[in-house]
Amino acid sequence: MAVNADEGEPGTFKDRFYLETRPHRFLEGMLIAATVVEAADVYLYLRDEYPAIRALLLDEIALIEREGIAQTRIHLRRGAGAYICGEESAMLESLEGKRGLPRHKPPYPSQVGLFGRPTLIHNVETLYWVREIVERGADWLASHGRNGRKGLRSFSVSGRVRDPGVKLAPAGITARELIEEYCGGMADGHAFKGYLPGGASGGILPASLADIPLDFGTLEPYGCLIGSAAVVVLSDRDDIKAAALNLMRFFEDESCGQCTPCRVGTEKAVRLMSEKVWNEALLDELAQAMTDASICGLGQAACNPLKMVMKHFPEDLR
Repeated sequence: MAVNADEGEPGTFKDRFYLETRPHRFLEGMLIAATVVEAADVYLYLRDEYPAIRALLLDEIALIEREGIAQTRIHLRRGAGAYICGEESAMLESLEGKRGLPRHKPPYPSQVGLFGRPTLIHNVETLYWVREIVERGADWLASHGRNGRKGLRSFSVSGRVRDPGVKLAPAGITARELIEEYCGGMADGHAFKGYLPGGASGGILPASLADIPLDFGTLEPYGCLIGSAAVVVLSDRDDIKAAALNLMRFFEDESCGQCTPCRVGTEKAVRLMSEKVWNEALLDELAQAMTDASICGLGQAACNPLKMVMKHFPEDLR
């Protein structure tokens, strides 16, 4: 089993919260999952910018081994800070000591994964809730939720709100409810203008669409994704056009360069978006080519903010 604790999506910091404050619950959930699928080894891929968490986990893993609590071997590995390693197969390549490049599929990791063995890939938040569900029951978790959704969700909220941070809220909560009920409203002097519902690759939506339930499958009809649930709130003082360009520069920098649509496409998009007046027809054509032809989610989702700005914020382009 391999666990992604690299947390490279901009605006995301919930894994750090769980690993710093509740490492025992996470490790117990991880070992329960590994036992169920009969995984002899678990590789935990930790963001290298979290040295304090690494030291904490090393102590806890040593205690588990000393007490003989589990038969599963736990291997803590340092991620090199590459955004692309959030893609599951690129993470496996990095774990094997190679450059983090996405693999062509099939075969899928569940068939041929880490070191050629069938591999289950998970994330920190999911494994944390395993122990809670075993202890409290599935009905307890399902009793939470809003707008027809079930469960609890951790949102990393940043931007123009009065009280940013990790917010544990019902699945299906809307951005407007999240801001008002969990973040103390907008920061003083700022009016709600737009938000990123799922980090850099999740797209940008206007405040007029802030009543969409934040969950899997609810944002796709609007061209966006919940992703890592990193909600970045923008105000009337922010330049949405500049924000989209900043995000594209990030993708240009983090592209692994393996496939041409992403490698060349992000560079060309940055050049076109740096112009005073955007060539919207050409940018739309470029975005479609990148979405259709890139081999992994980085290139496929890189243009989500671009497309949303052209669709929902035409006044910023003028």
